[in-house]
Amino acid sequence: MSLSTPSSTPTPLAARREAFRALHERGCFVIPNPWDVGSARYLQHLGFPALATTSAGFAFSQGLPDSGDDVVLSRDRNLAYIADITAAVDLPVSADFMSGYGLEPEDVAESVRRCVATGVAGLSIEDSTGDHMSPLYDLPQAVDRVRAAREAIDRSGGAVLLTARAECYHVGHPDPFRESVRRLQAYAAAGADVLFAPGPTNAAEIKALVEAVAPKPLNLLVLRDIGLSVAEIAALGVRRISVGGALALAAWTGFIRAAQMLRSEGSFAGLANLVPYAEINGLFDTNPSTRSRISAPSRERS
Repeated sequence: MSLSTPSSTPTPLAARREAFRALHERGCFVIPNPWDVGSARYLQHLGFPALATTSAGFAFSQGLPDSGDDVVLSRDRNLAYIADITAAVDLPVSADFMSGYGLEPEDVAESVRRCVATGVAGLSIEDSTGDHMSPLYDLPQAVDRVRAAREAIDRSGGAVLLTARAECYHVGHPDPFRESVRRLQAYAAAGADVLFAPGPTNAAEIKALVEAVAPKPLNLLVLRDIGLSVAEIAALGVRRISVGGALALAAWTGFIRAAQMLRSEGSFAGLANLVPYAEINGLFDTNPSTRSRISAPSRERS
């Protein structure tokens, strides 16, 4: 079944959404996850075709934990972050919308309506409850929530791609592969465009998930080096690769190491080999004449 939708004269927003759907038609693409406006603009600068928000990366930037609990990262706060990212770039943006900010399907629908209004080209809904005693919604309720998200998108007329996430691996389900397949197939039938089960890292399991949800596309989450390249993952049939909070963790890793070395050893060695000030400043400077005059030694500031 094709993900393409007909269009007459597309608006810039409609064009982004059409481009995002087209990316899922064939091949495989990486959709990296910026945690703020600066990282989003840099990822666009590198030439990535689309971006996705990261609840973890954003939460850490706000001094909050990424607990999977919608109460910790409030809906309004996440919507403001999503809107900031969509406004900052010219690329399609998919929103990590956690569990949809609502227990009941009608609450999820209202949250999805508000998310669509930020200008996203896609959004994902998880089936985790945030309750350690019962970490996943019962399948009938989870399906109803996906269906409510689908209907809210359709009523908006926005052609936004809906990704449904099965969190079985993340919550420690005793048989995460089989349960993920069961859930993802049900979510596909309920109207999800893209299926996502974050957790598997070996080629055989990834390929089996691809085949289980075909012909709909599968998103793979890669949070570390799993020994497979983008080309090798593409060969397994994966259509979309995201990295979640991994880029934010990479930034935190450099910051923490440099700060700890400065505090514990009184050493500036952690500040060696930094990206030049002028390179980053020039990337964000919208005045070409100013960019041409910048030199790293003379213009660096605190």
